[in-house]
Amino acid sequence: MPELKASQLVKSAAKTVAGSKTKHVTVGATAVGLALAAVVVASAGPWDASGQRKAEAHRAASQEATGGADHGRTSPGAPSAAPSAPAVLAAPGASVPGPTERALADVLDPLLKDAALGSHRTAAVVDAVTGKRLYGKSAGDTLTPASTTKLATAVAALSAAGPDHRIATRTALEKDAKELVLIGGGDPTLTARAKNPYDAASLRTLADATAAALKKSGTTEVTLSYDTSLYSGPTTHPIGPNENLAQVTALMADEARLDDSNSGPAGRAADPAASAAQKFAGLLRERGVRTKGDPGPGKASGQAEDVAKVESPPLSALVERMLTHSDNDIAEALARQTAIAADESHSFDGAGRAVDKQLDKLRLPLSGAHFADGSGLDRADKISADLLTGLLAKAADPAHPELRSVLTGLPVAGFTGTLTNRYEDPADASGTGLVRAKTGTLTGVNTLAGTVVDADGRLLVFAFMTEGAPGPQAAQAGLDRLASSVANCGCR
Repeated sequence: MPELKASQLVKSAAKTVAGSKTKHVTVGATAVGLALAAVVVASAGPWDASGQRKAEAHRAASQEATGGADHGRTSPGAPSAAPSAPAVLAAPGASVPGPTERALADVLDPLLKDAALGSHRTAAVVDAVTGKRLYGKSAGDTLTPASTTKLATAVAALSAAGPDHRIATRTALEKDAKELVLIGGGDPTLTARAKNPYDAASLRTLADATAAALKKSGTTEVTLSYDTSLYSGPTTHPIGPNENLAQVTALMADEARLDDSNSGPAGRAADPAASAAQKFAGLLRERGVRTKGDPGPGKASGQAEDVAKVESPPLSALVERMLTHSDNDIAEALARQTAIAADESHSFDGAGRAVDKQLDKLRLPLSGAHFADGSGLDRADKISADLLTGLLAKAADPAHPELRSVLTGLPVAGFTGTLTNRYEDPADASGTGLVRAKTGTLTGVNTLAGTVVDADGRLLVFAFMTEGAPGPQAAQAGLDRLASSVANCGCR
């Protein structure tokens, strides 16, 4: 990968965001152009001095906006003037010194005592180059992680199935009965819509290929059934039906949404598989293949002959979309894909065991951890700040390139996904574009875990977790301020 100046990255980011400042930005495009992605990936060369000057200019503007507050960029007593010969901002693995534990504590300890963060808070900051924990407060305690659970799901799925794995949705024909079976493979991004903004697998494309194959063999009428047997156990999430998640089934289209949304809460079809099959029947009829009656559940036999198939984007792209938009449907599907690859039962319980098994193989700190689901909606999930930073550090490790989409999928502060409308407070705005992090929010629970490149060019990973906060907005602002302080910290 060629060396890039920071100014080039900033211009690329500005151009990308100007053309697509929306909650539905394609993550792969923004991930490369925004805020330090080239450094995070660990394969880029160092930025040159003009890049350092750009970073200093950004920090100076941030200080002016906050009345001169530096948020801990320098350690107490350190000179505030920029060096006459700016240092090279290096990629992970280079010789730039990391922050000291004492200086980092001086910056973060007062912020972590903010009452807005609630009665129980934990924290960890780790040097991604060395793996050394530079800061920790009860970092081994397990708390309810909310949607930062998705980091564990992502790492487990990528390590179990691989970043290039694609999920197939198929049709097969029982010739004697002229029964066409629509077979779900668990693709959470399968779409029936004419407009396909994510290059997802399309039921329309599958209908095109299926109808063409059937008519070629002289078949213009079939009985249509649908097969969801890949998954086992309950389809309803343990917390019960809710608008944040469809029934978890191996076959659905557009996340069973009853509106045109792509993310966030929405009304869902009561039976996602039946709804998808009905849409597929309509698409077949439009293409000259009639279906007898309404589609019903079934299972393809060993004698059924494959007719056509479509495949999802690669798992790495699904991970990016899941993390950027905190997509619960994708998360539960990826937990099931982990269970399939790990030879566990394809249920909520089996997926939890599979995630645990995969993370244990990576030697991550699992003491006290529990995975009740893949999305983090279940309060029974338990994760420590040590585990969250361990997941992120593992994803940044050059020895694990298969995990890189965990980093490129992280929302960018003030620009993408669940961080689009955060970092607007002048007190934490200095983290805009510099912080990349996964959010987690349930009533009384707020978490933030991600990456920054600090003022000296060192890649750091962090996790801040809270429970019992009196209000979500104040707690989120407190977490944002902690992350901004790490991003702007020289701390030596």
